[in-house]
Amino acid sequence: MSGPALHQSYAEALPDLSVPWRAEAPPDPAVAWLNEDLARELGHDPAWLRGAEGMALLTGQIEGTTAQAYAGHQFGSANPQLGDGRAVLLGDLVDTRGRRRDLHLKGAGRTPFARGGDGRAPLGPMLREAVIGEWLHACGVPTTRALAVLTTGEPIAPRQGTAPEPGALLVRVAASHLRVGTVQYAAWHLGPEVTGELVEHAITRHHPSADGPLGLLEAVARSQAELVAQWMLLGFVHGVMNTDNMALSGEGIDYGPCAVLDEHRRGAVFSSIDRGGRYAYGNQPGIALWNLSRFAEALLPVVDARTPDDAVSQATAVLEGYEGWYRDAYALRLGRALGVDAAPEEVLALGEEVFALLERLRRDHTRSLRSLGAGDAAVLAEDPALAARWRASGGGAGGREIVTPVYVPRNIALEESLRAAHRGDLAPVHEMLDAVRSPFTVREGLEHLEGPGEGTEGFTTFCGT
Repeated sequence: MSGPALHQSYAEALPDLSVPWRAEAPPDPAVAWLNEDLARELGHDPAWLRGAEGMALLTGQIEGTTAQAYAGHQFGSANPQLGDGRAVLLGDLVDTRGRRRDLHLKGAGRTPFARGGDGRAPLGPMLREAVIGEWLHACGVPTTRALAVLTTGEPIAPRQGTAPEPGALLVRVAASHLRVGTVQYAAWHLGPEVTGELVEHAITRHHPSADGPLGLLEAVARSQAELVAQWMLLGFVHGVMNTDNMALSGEGIDYGPCAVLDEHRRGAVFSSIDRGGRYAYGNQPGIALWNLSRFAEALLPVVDARTPDDAVSQATAVLEGYEGWYRDAYALRLGRALGVDAAPEEVLALGEEVFALLERLRRDHTRSLRSLGAGDAAVLAEDPALAARWRASGGGAGGREIVTPVYVPRNIALEESLRAAHRGDLAPVHEMLDAVRSPFTVREGLEHLEGPGEGTEGFTTFCGT
């Protein structure tokens, strides 16, 4: 292999939490997009990846691959048996910076966890994951990323409508694929011994300074507080924050029916399957805590099996820190976004008023924050008292770093680029990727990607299933 050796650390450490499984061979695979920068970071030559041996790796035609088992709460309801229904873990490697990272193949065909699906993935959602991951990464947000998106050369059943869609594969790079749902599966099916081994594996891999299961709970809670705070300031709506989509590493993962705010709305929901608004934009911090509470429940037998009440008290004490960790992370980033320099409580109060005004006036989330960060108070013109408070907090002083991007994956523009890819034209999605990978730099010719575009009312996203 041209590049770092591929290991099976997860399967070797936790054999009860995966099954050996090989991806189905696609009939005519072709690279739709290769993340050459990430390939080099992993230690792979992009030219080699495009060759026969590299394509064997990218399509999962190698030895030792596995499908991972996990459970989870989906829209609040426990599902004891989920897992990699259409994916395989290719393995893990140590990259050029000494970090251990997973390679994971999505759309790889049916596995023992397929739950009735065909195991295929359509091109549009796989490209959506690539775009969202690259944008979040460029904005400094911990996230999984796409190494490659490939077409498979076969049509697959449509998600909506009647026309077949082009099949695709996503090669995802992650710190790991350990999820809250992985711990739930171990606790529900395998007992304290395996759960304890999983806890130790997660600590070693992601949070080496954590002390036991309570230390892991705190580390994951802190990392999730930081992650969701960043999502909120960027206006990112994950769309399906089930416990199987919460990674123990603190990275964002599984970008299915996600979207980005155009107008600022706390209640914004874009996912076609979130009919009750459980995962609305403004609910994300609270849902993260709900998921962490389910994580804590799964850990209780390895916290203190002999005195369950004490285990509950200890885990609760850890979780009580979440709101403060989130508030601190959010206030720090909010102050930078607003271009002010004030005490956290003052920043939070100011931000609440600013966002209430933006929602009332139906103003664009990204452009409004970027203007304020640049010292322009025009967006506050209809509330002179608020504008005065913003200036009193340091707004308009100038010389501050602007932390709100110019380019975000605007819903309409991204959807149009994915439709073009469906028709065989990859140029628009490549242009979108180019824009969001350098999101803070204004460039000529990309003006059409700066704003929300036409037809944003009622925009809906669909799962890539």
